Amino acid sequence: MDFRYIAVSVLLLIPVMTGCAATNAAEPGWAPFVIARGEERQIIRSLPIEQRPYRPLHFYGNTVRRMHYRGMPLPNFGELTGQPVRPVPVR
Repeated sequence: MDFRYIAVSVLLLIPVMTGCAATNAAEPGWAPFVIARGEERQIIRSLPIEQRPYRPLHFYGNTVRRMHYRGMPLPNFGELTGQPVRPVPVR
């Protein structure tokens, strides 16, 4: 009986922990850089803040986009896991 309870609990928690793909369908993805330079900067600046890509350490813009798409300013667990961190080449 205890094993069944644990198994059912785990099976119900897996979809909650991984998130739903339909929720993220319209959101912009993460940019691989923190500071945009040159042409990339001009492209990003020309977009409305809700359509700009998420960028690490850009707390205000990321929060505005989260509230626009989901009404939830804090990231969920699925968004925090698996985000690659790549060094930015210095130009």
